[in-house]
Amino acid sequence: MKVAIIGAGLQCRRRAPVIKEWKGTELAVIDSLHLEQAQAMASKLECEASADWRKVVTRPDIDLVVVCTPPHVHAEISIAAMKAGKHVLCEKPLTRTVAESEAMVAVAKETGRILKCGFNHRHHPAIWEAKRRVDQGYIGKPLFGRCRYGICGRPGYEKEWRADPAQAAGGQFIEQGSHAIDLFRWFMGEIVETACMTERQYFTQQSLDEGGMAIFRMASGATASLHTVLTQWKNLFSFEVFGEDGYVTVEGLGASYGNERLIAGKRDFDGPFRDDVVEYRGGDISWKEEWKEFLSAIEQQREPIGNGHDGLQAMRAAMAAYESERQGRFMKIGC
Repeated sequence: MKVAIIGAGLQCRRRAPVIKEWKGTELAVIDSLHLEQAQAMASKLECEASADWRKVVTRPDIDLVVVCTPPHVHAEISIAAMKAGKHVLCEKPLTRTVAESEAMVAVAKETGRILKCGFNHRHHPAIWEAKRRVDQGYIGKPLFGRCRYGICGRPGYEKEWRADPAQAAGGQFIEQGSHAIDLFRWFMGEIVETACMTERQYFTQQSLDEGGMAIFRMASGATASLHTVLTQWKNLFSFEVFGEDGYVTVEGLGASYGNERLIAGKRDFDGPFRDDVVEYRGGDISWKEEWKEFLSAIEQQREPIGNGHDGLQAMRAAMAAYESERQGRFMKIGC
């Protein structure tokens, strides 16, 4: 199957080599609003370059479209591609607004095309194994979750699209926090209520948040807390779920986040504290595993893990969190 990537930035650099090397897919074209960026990537990967995504997504030889642009054009590109008969993998946040996400999911249903949201964190091996253990009852009924997820921001951040409210869905809270929100839903069930506080203290030359804290309540009654921020001067990822019978914790994502580790333990009121620790070494395989899942879903004609609806629900939760801060109260989240 021939693949087109729309957008030639960071996510393209992560995804394109996987697509190029994957048996059964051919990277046909990289498109960017800035042709020189597309040409630079295309020359390295030996494919075509383009600066007209509308022509690319309607080409009869293209089967799959990977959308790696800023969020403000996710919906337009993805909808056009699906209406042209293409399956779509679109980066998170799924869109810039909830209404755009709803439209994308509706078109996927109407056209019968596979729509996947770029939630590669589900495919990190420690996360995957933690989810398997939760599904098998290792921790019992989930009671609460926590996620701390931060990066060291960089000079000139205010000049990037991520700091532009016309292109981004929000600041760091939704940009990186979307992954954590998605994982909470995946592990603990639907989110029904939230409250949030964001911050802008160091990167003050931009108008969007540099991070935020939120709490969530699931339909089951379980709760979760999230803190994500650009002023985590040493990159950090920590995701925990505690249940009636035990707990699972994932620390690190490889590279600058440190080796990926799964820490699991059982409730024991009288015995010594004892953890089962698995450390995953090597490179980040989540991009390959997510691509594998996308192709498997297409082949089997089923919804992928991390589908369009998951992207929509993460958007609803994040946007409700932003609204809770504006209104100074807890916000209910629709399904």
